[in-house]
Parts: sequence; C-alpha cells; structure tokens
Amino acid sequence: MKNVKKNVNKKMPVIGEPTADIDEEKSKSQVKRDMHALQELGKELVNLPKEQFANIELPEALYDAIVEARHIHQHGALKRQLQYIGKRMRSVDADGIREQIDTLTGHSKQAVATLHHIERWRDRLLEDGDAALTGLVVAFSTADKQYLRQLMRNARKETLENKPPKSARALFKYLRELMEGDATK
Repeated sequence: MKNVKKNVNKKMPVIGEPTADIDEEKSKSQVKRDMHALQELGKELVNLPKEQFANIELPEALYDAIVEARHIHQHGALKRQLQYIGKRMRSVDADGIREQIDTLTGHSKQAVATLHHIERWRDRLLEDGDAALTGLVVAFSTADKQYLRQLMRNARKETLENKPPKSARALFKYLRELMEGDATK
C-alpha cells in the first residue's frame, strides 16, 4: 500500500464562500472576450480612411503595426497582424482610442449635436432669409455674407425646380467649415 501524505497546512475554501483570489481574477472567457474586443478595435483602425486615421493619436509601436496591416492583403497574414495589434492594444487606453474613432466617424454625442446645430442654421437660413443671415453674421464674424446669400438663393431655386439639393449641401458644408474654424479659435 502506498503512503498517502495529507497536506494539513493547506486550507481548502468552503463552498459558497468567495475567496479574494477568485473575486479579483477575470475568467478565461472574459479575458478572451476582452482580447477579441481589442482586436475588433484594431480592425476598425486598420479600416479607417487615411484622412481619419491620420487624426488619431496612437503610440508609435501600435501606429506602425496598423500601418503594416494596411499593406497586408493575405487573409492569414492579416489575421496574425490583427492579433498582434490586439496584443499591442492591451498596454494602451482603448477607451480613449474608441472615443477618438467615434468623434471622427460622427458617432459621439458631441459630433451628432454639432451636426444638428449646423442643420438648424441651414434650415433657418433657407426659411427666414436675411433675418437669419444677419444673426449668423453676428454669431460668426468671419462668415462671407455674399457667398451665403448666393447659396441660399440657389438652394431655394433648386427646391422650386425639384432639382437635387446641391446648393443646400454646399451651404451645409460651408456652415460646418465656418463653425469648426470658429471653434478652433
């Protein structure tokens, strides 16, 4: 018969009684979900248009890995590179990167509110005419009054003739540039 040693010094946890080690640790499944979420965020960064990607602040190693992934077209190699990007992202502030992406792609609450504000100005200009234009020039001193009047006139004409709203879009674009330029000052 074999000698069975009993470990008397080891204390077994009581079932139903949480231990400190178990409470602080993440489950293996949760760790995997977190890693996959970081890889998906990395994939979003890889798929961003160049102009938007250039505006995101990233650590140098992560930036280099993403630039490298943009040049990879083979599925297996791209998958490995995305895993590497996910690994790199464990050491950075993923929430900060998510906020930057949301702001650039227009998903943040602030970006949506800004777009609604610009739309309201455009609608006021098209409905109220010169009264709204005067208010806009007071609010934004750098506004080109003559150019705005021209866009407003053309937008109304397009609406009456059931043409595509080319001038209304140009008016929106000008207002966005005007307001973003004023916000940076």
